[in-house]
Amino acid sequence: MTLETNTNYGAMITRLGLGGVLLSHGLLKVVVFTVPGTVAYFESLGLPAAAAYLTILAELAGGAAILLGLYTRLAALLSMPLLVGALWAHSGNGWLFSSQGGGWEFPLLLVVLAASVAVQGSGPFALRKLPLIDGFIPQALKA
Repeated sequence: MTLETNTNYGAMITRLGLGGVLLSHGLLKVVVFTVPGTVAYFESLGLPAAAAYLTILAELAGGAAILLGLYTRLAALLSMPLLVGALWAHSGNGWLFSSQGGGWEFPLLLVVLAASVAVQGSGPFALRKLPLIDGFIPQALKA
């Protein structure tokens, strides 16, 4: 293996990790917490109900896109506001994620992973693009 190959596989591993975490968190909000429960939690934080729906959509669609390698850079960039919001939501709970309510170390790690995926792209074994919408996506965001 060469350094370039290792870097490509590193990008793929980072992509799969971030996509898997985002998708699983979206599924958790739908299947375990339920959509009404997630909405109620967001409202208890002083956030509008629409933020809960947008979060679920972003985690499910963005996580799946990143996991599959579809417009990976764009999906990672679009996930950044969501992840910064999660960082904000956990900022008052201390550093460690094992703290009551979950600290901000894990959301910070997800922000860093999303930034890394946005910079590196998808790596190997990625679907890359869908012909129907490909013309609407800037070239720099297609990797």
